[in-house]
Amino acid sequence: MALEKAFIRPLAGQLKGQDIEVLFNPTEYTISKSNNFSSVNIPGLESPLLQFVQGNLKTMTMTLFFDTYTYKNGEDVRNYTGKIVNLMRIDSDLHAPPVCLFYWGKLSFTCVIQQVQQSFTMFNSDGVPVRARLTVTFNEYTTRDQVKENPMSSPDRTKRKITKQGDSLWMLAAIAYGDATKWRTIADANNIENPRFLEPGMEIIIPPLE
Repeated sequence: MALEKAFIRPLAGQLKGQDIEVLFNPTEYTISKSNNFSSVNIPGLESPLLQFVQGNLKTMTMTLFFDTYTYKNGEDVRNYTGKIVNLMRIDSDLHAPPVCLFYWGKLSFTCVIQQVQQSFTMFNSDGVPVRARLTVTFNEYTTRDQVKENPMSSPDRTKRKITKQGDSLWMLAAIAYGDATKWRTIADANNIENPRFLEPGMEIIIPPLE
């Protein structure tokens, strides 16, 4: 069974909720996490002691491929790559680039796009690029409240939300709990079987995680 398409969804700003579909799923991705330590010199010891200073951001890097020559009738490939590059621009409503959700199968990563490197590899006779390769680096996005609280907990009161066009349970779970795989908690509370599509105008109960 083939994996469903990967996509990037802005969670706020003018592009909120507008899915940007990846034309071809990545063949691999790399997730990196590091810590900073300082060395403390102690007289009489052969080597210094290490002291933890802080943790660094978790980052995810992947290469995305775009081919409009074969699959989009020779359309300018920048019409598709530009949607991802534009997520690095300052949103006029937010005064910052938007926070996004990268979702692919069971992978859910709330992030901002830190870097995009574009390589155009094929062109029409008029010079219009029709194939491209984007190397994208996503930085994990964590709010100040999430740092203070246990990430597996949620507010101790039940929330309610009126759904809009394009909402899905995994998207609501990603926003409410920081983990799209927790959609079953919301589904069980509302007797919903299909997590992918919700009718606009539904009142959804979002219970706290136990």
